[in-house]
Amino acid sequence: MNMLRKTMCAVALGAATLAPVMSTTVFAATAASEQQATASLVKQLSGVKSFSANFEQTTKVSSGKTAQKKGLSAQHMNQTFKGVMKVERPGKFFWETSSPSKQTIVTSGKTVWIYDPDLQQAVRQNLDDQVANTPALLLSGNTSQIMQSYRVTQPNNTKTYYTLYPKNNDGAFQSLTISFGANKAPTLMILADSLGQTTYVRFSNMRVNASIPASTFNFTPPKGTDIIDQ
Repeated sequence: MNMLRKTMCAVALGAATLAPVMSTTVFAATAASEQQATASLVKQLSGVKSFSANFEQTTKVSSGKTAQKKGLSAQHMNQTFKGVMKVERPGKFFWETSSPSKQTIVTSGKTVWIYDPDLQQAVRQNLDDQVANTPALLLSGNTSQIMQSYRVTQPNNTKTYYTLYPKNNDGAFQSLTISFGANKAPTLMILADSLGQTTYVRFSNMRVNASIPASTFNFTPPKGTDIIDQ
């Protein structure tokens, strides 16, 4: 799986959020302990049974020269994708990019499909432990597993944003910062990876706990699609 698809899949598997800009004043505030931060995050997530929103995803690279050294091409830099996302716990999500190109990532809890209509290609993956270590665990998984997979921090114990660090270094990201609005709806998600990329996902038209048709999470490859098992 190429790095662009890997990053998009990691983002899609997890949808959650962060406050747009954090000043040094914010970080000077009292930080929660790891145990307190985890309990606070679980409390936030426990009220979200389903979530749908439009999204705008932008990936930036800290340094062009650094990016080139690490094998990143221009297609990875400063690009913006738009689309729609729907999540239902446990284990169901739908992520469809509509611009600048179309791609669909969907699972009903057992198999993950990544469909590229332009390529007439669908990648099929098992929802195994590797996928469980992505941000999917947050909104579409079991919150009791969060402490097992992430080290959770809450820089300001009076604000509902969190930075998570995977305990498994084989993941697609190094840190994930998430935040919640007044209605517990995600508004922004920020992921940083080892290649110097930072991916921002901003949500709009959020709907929490609204009914989502079961068919949303079922995928059947169109006739003539090349299916690749991974």
